Amino acid sequence: MTEPEYRAGIVAVIGRPNTGKSTLVNALVEEKISIVTSKPQTTRHSIMGILTAPETQIVFVDTPGLHGGSTRLINRAMNRSATSSMAGADFALFVTESTGWKAGDELALERLKESGIPALLVINKLDLLKRRQDLLPVLQRYSERGDFVDIIPISAKRGNNLDRLLEVIRQHLPVSPQLFPAESKTDRNMEFRVAEVLREKMLFLIHEEVPYGLAVEILALEHRDDLILIDAIVWVDRESHQGIVVGRNGDRIKKISTLAREDLEEIFKRRFYLKAQVKVKENWGDNARALRQLGYEEGL
Repeated sequence: MTEPEYRAGIVAVIGRPNTGKSTLVNALVEEKISIVTSKPQTTRHSIMGILTAPETQIVFVDTPGLHGGSTRLINRAMNRSATSSMAGADFALFVTESTGWKAGDELALERLKESGIPALLVINKLDLLKRRQDLLPVLQRYSERGDFVDIIPISAKRGNNLDRLLEVIRQHLPVSPQLFPAESKTDRNMEFRVAEVLREKMLFLIHEEVPYGLAVEILALEHRDDLILIDAIVWVDRESHQGIVVGRNGDRIKKISTLAREDLEEIFKRRFYLKAQVKVKENWGDNARALRQLGYEEGL
């Protein structure tokens, strides 16, 4: 009996904002690679999550949600990042929700069609359907939207049907050796992941319009025995937002830093000391130089 051929490839995870793409990638890779919140456009960069198995290596590329309606430079950079991720992919997962097809889905699907890569339609958030019999009409309506190689309903949050999803993905990957070392989980370094976790906690704790004007820059990351020291700046794009992020007597930024530290210690199994200060960089989201400083080169 012959051994199955090893398959490896790059799978772009595409869709409009807030369909659960990052939750799905984290669940498939079984590690927190991308931050997750309920706010649209939480993911700003394309991030690889790497799953290595005995017969397969799947390199998932979690992408920013494709969206229209904004002329800001950061939004254009996010869209370009998502689109460019499709250019080098072998396959795509087009992720949408079970609760209804929206205009944003149509916009994202148009970008996917332009790429010309084969795609699997992933209908996420099955847990939001009230009755099991409601799924069939959803499958029928969505199947008419495009020429997909298959349609798989899942719940990324609950882990439902992910084994079947992985089986279908493997069937559509090229015969290839591993693309990354077996121990790799992501292409992003620790500085990037620390900045993202810190930003995630701000998205959780700040409910005004402020989160969309927040960015994090890591000034220093130092390893000392089993302790990692982090010095970070939180940039806000308006002076009026600085006090909101800092909070009364610095209480809010302290809470944000504590939650981030706890999460980082769980992810990396190391002790962290995190110091964050809040500064103003007016309208950084429309400033190409500021965006490059904050790591948005891939979309500019």
